[in-house]
Amino acid sequence: MRSDRRLEGKVALISGGARGQGATEAKLFAAAGAKVVFGDILDDAGKQVEAEIQEVGGEALYVHLDVTREEDWKSAVETAVARYGKLDILVNNAGITIRKNVENTTEDDWDRIMAINAKGVFLGTKQAIPAMRSNGGGSIVNISSTAGLVGSPYSGASYAATKGAVRLFTKATAIQYAKEGIRCNSVHPGLLETPMTEDMLADTAHREERIERIPLGRVGTAEDVAFGVLFLASDEASFVTGSELVIDGGATAQ
Repeated sequence: MRSDRRLEGKVALISGGARGQGATEAKLFAAAGAKVVFGDILDDAGKQVEAEIQEVGGEALYVHLDVTREEDWKSAVETAVARYGKLDILVNNAGITIRKNVENTTEDDWDRIMAINAKGVFLGTKQAIPAMRSNGGGSIVNISSTAGLVGSPYSGASYAATKGAVRLFTKATAIQYAKEGIRCNSVHPGLLETPMTEDMLADTAHREERIERIPLGRVGTAEDVAFGVLFLASDEASFVTGSELVIDGGATAQ
């Protein structure tokens, strides 16, 4: 994986880091010089990612993190500060998808996806802000989706609602904390090759149909998104807050 040292001296906390996009972000951040604390509920997979980062000389610590539980968030932030002395970066990456239309979405479906995708972002942000304030500022990157920007026949209604919530929550956070040096931006990936989409993309006809709608003519990768997240997390984005970084091969430009 390509990298540089633009996060040298930074301490980052990443949710949903045990696999897929979150694991890619954790590895890239460590390669870029950050000390990375990352959490998930998939403990075995998380420990494996931790070992992989350490094997190549990166500094990383896996913690159990259920993003729907405020106590887990408190513990994760406290662990980062206790271990590395501060917190500079938060990436709210954890999320799930439910591909159902409105009528087929159950109340339990709605509550579950809202708890993980929207409440989880709120709780992580809430717990990270005091640590960032004491450090003189920081960068929060919230992973939304193109489903949080436009309607799509492929995204579940509840999923789109959560990602729209993340988009506007990001802007509100950015405005409220800008004077304290805390930046907050959202990233909006399009169709990616990740564990979340592997079942859907295994259908060759569906895969081809989706690619036809992407001007760049391919499915994105977790690394495509991770480099965008890296930019927003870094000091290179010091004048960027309340923004939306769309990484979708041009799909929503049409």
